[in-house]
Amino acid sequence: MKKEILSRFEQIGIVPVVVLEDATHAVPLAKALVEGGLPCAEVTFRTAAAAQCIQQMRKAFPDMLVGAGTVVSVEQVDAAVDAGAQFVVSPGLNPEVVRYCLLKEIPIIPGAVTPSEMEQAMALGITELKFFPSEPSGGLPMIKAVTAPYPKLRFMPTGGITPQNVEDYLSFDKIIACGGTWMVRPEWIAVGDYKAIEDSVRQAAELVARVRGRVEE
Repeated sequence: MKKEILSRFEQIGIVPVVVLEDATHAVPLAKALVEGGLPCAEVTFRTAAAAQCIQQMRKAFPDMLVGAGTVVSVEQVDAAVDAGAQFVVSPGLNPEVVRYCLLKEIPIIPGAVTPSEMEQAMALGITELKFFPSEPSGGLPMIKAVTAPYPKLRFMPTGGITPQNVEDYLSFDKIIACGGTWMVRPEWIAVGDYKAIEDSVRQAAELVARVRGRVEE
């Protein structure tokens, strides 16, 4: 992965994973994320509005780190990148998608939870992985166990990450960042409660700063 993208993930610490059904929510949501202190979004690519949302977020906040999640095909990679996605996240390990992204020099974080999948990823040249679904797949104890035989691997766990356990994850040096949804609840987005989102994001950003010693700007 490009060093500048990786460094930004490490600094941000918690990546808000958002599902947007309506593109009119994209810019105000992005504003809440930026002003709350987590200038990043993984926009899940399983809604018709996803590409438009990425495009609008990038246009309104050029310095924000915006990527596409739940990408499962080469066609989706193209659509996401055309919309301005700076990175791609897949729930699983699809060799075709990984090879395509590497060929096009598109930062990709594919999913892997088993040693076999991790070895396959390493054979493809990938050392940064999404661990999904994290908690149902063994969570932090599992990640710590697999990093013993695979010390070069680093992870972005997603799935079951909460304010109660995220600090433990972030304290482990093999964690790049955690993907989370609790600060971007669908019910808040649906009613436009961006104040609640911004407040929750700020709390998450403060937690990252406390755990990783990042100085707030």
